[in-house]
Amino acid sequence: MKTVFVSGCYDILHAGHIQFFNEARAMGDRLVVCFASADVLWRHKARKPSLPDEHKKALLESLRMVDSVVIGEDPKLGFDFESHFLEIRPEILVVTSDTEYRDEKKELCERVNAEFVILEKTPPQFKPVSTSQIVKMIAAPSSAPLRVDFAGGWLDVPRHALEGEYIVNCAIQPTVSLGNWDYHQQSGLGGSGAWALLNGADGVSAELDLGVGWQDPAVIRETGCCVWRSGPRPVLDFKRNGSFLAGKMAIAWTGAPHDTPGVVDNARDYEEIAQSARLARDGVLHANVSRIADGIRCYYQTQLAEGMPPLVEEDSALAQKYCGGGWGGYALYLFHQKAQRDNWVAADSARREIEPFTR
Repeated sequence: MKTVFVSGCYDILHAGHIQFFNEARAMGDRLVVCFASADVLWRHKARKPSLPDEHKKALLESLRMVDSVVIGEDPKLGFDFESHFLEIRPEILVVTSDTEYRDEKKELCERVNAEFVILEKTPPQFKPVSTSQIVKMIAAPSSAPLRVDFAGGWLDVPRHALEGEYIVNCAIQPTVSLGNWDYHQQSGLGGSGAWALLNGADGVSAELDLGVGWQDPAVIRETGCCVWRSGPRPVLDFKRNGSFLAGKMAIAWTGAPHDTPGVVDNARDYEEIAQSARLARDGVLHANVSRIADGIRCYYQTQLAEGMPPLVEEDSALAQKYCGGGWGGYALYLFHQKAQRDNWVAADSARREIEPFTR
């Protein structure tokens, strides 16, 4: 009878593990699975297990392709399975192509005359997923806010950042979820950042990989009315809960989708954008809506100078601007009083009220 031996953390079982077990079991008559104990997992990865050891052992033993399960407790890094391996003396040790300590594992096999097999990763039967990805998916919220940017946009794009300057924005509600997205797509409200958060992904890295800025996932994750320092990664300067903006914000659909990556390197006045953020930052610091409006108006002028079409003016509004810089999507309107905001929204179905959101 040919015994096949595999080892790993197997902390949260997923389809990739099942596929690996099936392929390893096909090489022999008996499959022994060794998993790292809770103490080993903590000692070498500073991570608590998803299940107590005895529960994980019972789960692995229930798999049809697994014949025996042992718990690895040896202290040597990467070799918690060594004592069991030398006692069982299997005919084959199977590892994946990304295994560490290959030479040392080959030497261990030579001590018991076992075959050392590296199993290349075959095209998966399911979309690949890792334990860390599963943990992020479990931790992902069921709903997320979107955001409006007041001023300083583009200064979150690393190549356009200005030292000592700011980006000012606010998380908003109604919130969205994977099953309920009551806003237009490509709307300039940071939808890609919210989508990443809802799926347990790192939205900041995803946005930077697209060559755009990090402000959307940063404020959506942080929530509140935020002031950020311009730079390569999000650094929070300070935030308020945004309650002073309740009843004062609304958005209107412009009728055209928003495209940030397509215009990220357009010519624009970054010094004036920085000035807009300084004005808006002062407004957030002192909970002064009129001062935030000064920043919004200043930023809107840079949008017009870039060539974006003028927005519909509203006499009762303190200020307006495009949400984001993608030449479309929603436009933000800021009002001094809730009644003014509500009357304006009621006059057109393309308009809707929004409120600040702080988790």
